[in-house]
Amino acid sequence: MIPSILGNSIRYGNKVQALSTLFSALTVRQAVPASHAQIVIRTSTTSFFNKLPAESLWKGVTSVSNAGRKRGRASGGRKKHAKNLNKGQVIGVGKANIIWPGLNSPVIRGKEVVKQQKLPEDPEREAKLIKIRSEMVGFRPLKLSPIERGWTGAKLGGRMLGPPDPIGEDKFEGFNSVVVEYKQVFHMTGNLGRKRQVSAFVVTGNGEGLAGFARGKAVEGRVALVTAKNRAGQKLMYIERYNNHTVMHDFFAQFGSTKIFVKKVPEGYGLKCHRAIKSMCQVIGIKDIYAKVEGAINIQNITKAFFLGLLQQKTHEQLAEETGYHLVEFREENGELPIVLASPQEPKQDSTDPPDFDQYIMNNRVALQRKKFPPFYADTFGYKKHLWQAEKRRTHEKSKLQMIADYGKVRSFLGEKYPEAHIDYAFNKYRAEKKSGEQ
Repeated sequence: MIPSILGNSIRYGNKVQALSTLFSALTVRQAVPASHAQIVIRTSTTSFFNKLPAESLWKGVTSVSNAGRKRGRASGGRKKHAKNLNKGQVIGVGKANIIWPGLNSPVIRGKEVVKQQKLPEDPEREAKLIKIRSEMVGFRPLKLSPIERGWTGAKLGGRMLGPPDPIGEDKFEGFNSVVVEYKQVFHMTGNLGRKRQVSAFVVTGNGEGLAGFARGKAVEGRVALVTAKNRAGQKLMYIERYNNHTVMHDFFAQFGSTKIFVKKVPEGYGLKCHRAIKSMCQVIGIKDIYAKVEGAINIQNITKAFFLGLLQQKTHEQLAEETGYHLVEFREENGELPIVLASPQEPKQDSTDPPDFDQYIMNNRVALQRKKFPPFYADTFGYKKHLWQAEKRRTHEKSKLQMIADYGKVRSFLGEKYPEAHIDYAFNKYRAEKKSGEQ
């Protein structure tokens, strides 16, 4: 009776309760001889991790159950990612093939100290590595470099296709095509039922302002890509660019519910925009641009809206003739000095204020701006002291530009009353004193 009670208690893992049950049973029942009762307390040291070998555990992760196999989850299966990509590599030995004492060679060889030196390059190094890795089971070498693979590694979006196929004497030299959308589409037919096709949307261009876009459909993806690429090559449009690096001016474009605000930026700014717009700019030849997309993010709508805005751009001469005012540009690298870009043939003589340039070219549209909150240090004593000290010189730059625009040079408003306060007076006086001192 006692061993059975103890066994039930130990089965639930409570040893203290088992011992208390044992002592209570000994007080109630008669003593049992030691030859008839033998108590053995054993603790379990097995767990999920040491009960099965590694191969069984790995098989449980990579395999599919029978129920899952019936539902179609066993197609392809999950592969074992245990390939040794370091096979054939030696620490410290790379393309340069340099000897580093203490890393890939001994520091002392015999009685001589090994010095760092460059050995002749091994032209067959890459071929040897590819051969070693190809012999590994289940390893597939990369077909494309990370720069050429597009937006993601698994999909075709952003991948370059090359120039369209030649048509007669037109070889499309210098052209390149990019995939902006690649998807599967389905439609119901009366006799074939649900029919599957592949839709490809491609933009092609020569990088010098000549570009076009088109869509192609086919049962096979490769045929759809070739069809879209060749159709885009037959629908080319010329796009005006400013200094061959950015757009002519800011503009707003809309197609459907997709809105795009494009901003002209200086050289070296880069392409800060949607990834589809970035790919289109690369084949068009635009190197610097800022674009903000609002509304529906549909790839085809973005493409059509962007091309529509590019085609609706106006040259500097057109803007000057339409408004009747001189078109002037202010650039920071030129000290914000005005540069006349275009002038109308018949300038307006009235005294009315000219229209706001930004509102005129944006068709009275304003991009949505995020609400700006004051910085966290706005209420600190140090920041308030900084504002108080900088108050007296907060308009210095504006005053300097206004003086240059009005007088052609920086001068004081007290120059007429006090000539010694004029910068030319001080400079002439210094030059005269210096000249007299030399004599």
